[in-house]
Amino acid sequence: MLNRKGTILTLTGILAFGLLTACDNAKLAPDAGSHGGNHEKENESQETNGHGEHAGGHETASDRYNAAFTWNEPVRAGAESELTIRITDQDGGPVQDFDVNHEKLLHLIIVNRDLSFFQHIHPDYKENGVFTVNTTFPAGGDYKLFADFVPKGAGGATLSEWVQIEGEAGGSSAIQPDSSLIKQVNGKEIELRLSNTLSNEEVVLAYHIQDAKTKQGINNLEPYLGAVGHVVILSEDAEQYIHVHPLDERSTGPNAEFATIFPHGGLYKIWGQFQHQGAVMTVPFVVEIE
Repeated sequence: MLNRKGTILTLTGILAFGLLTACDNAKLAPDAGSHGGNHEKENESQETNGHGEHAGGHETASDRYNAAFTWNEPVRAGAESELTIRITDQDGGPVQDFDVNHEKLLHLIIVNRDLSFFQHIHPDYKENGVFTVNTTFPAGGDYKLFADFVPKGAGGATLSEWVQIEGEAGGSSAIQPDSSLIKQVNGKEIELRLSNTLSNEEVVLAYHIQDAKTKQGINNLEPYLGAVGHVVILSEDAEQYIHVHPLDERSTGPNAEFATIFPHGGLYKIWGQFQHQGAVMTVPFVVEIE
């Protein structure tokens, strides 16, 4: 069954290119409507004025919103279950209206503890701040859920929570930086170059995508969620979340560039997502930032 921790921690993460501020803020609140009675949960919050985009404004700590991640029945690894996400304001009232952010009202990112599992899905909006989506966890253990959304007329916000899923645990391994930033996915060869590896400095992430056999650059990438691609970055401990959109959203390849700032040194996992011939490819890299 779902196991939640006893407090809600409001933490600031970071988003993409632009001014960036981080601070911590903690609060307690009930987790209404969760399976198995009343629980309290950990909920981490960040808010931006730029909807997480490369040209966004600076980020500020936010206690204006809360998210409850709940299931109506026990959830176990390997079994599909319906997840409900309930977005409320600081007074506990439902957030009624959301702005479309890259073709969706809410982006849900799910990772496991060692970041070997990554899922980017889009729950359906019902009403009164409630979203639902069916999903399956591949193994038992800890997972972190990130709800990325934009309340209508407000800055973008990301709320997250660690949850524990019952079932046989999968294998776990330490996160290691990639020795080569070239990978093959779906018959494509994707290379990633970083303009530098310094923390607190603007970094351009430059992707080059080509056919793995012919080595010809692919110049007919299709829009994925309204852009040539999207990038999600997490620190090794999953405490720092960065959702980056491309500098040139209308590019069709073979090059796609993104700009961001890493807040401190350490290991980060980067997932780039692109679409070609109707198929979305997700390309993970691990880098070390000084």
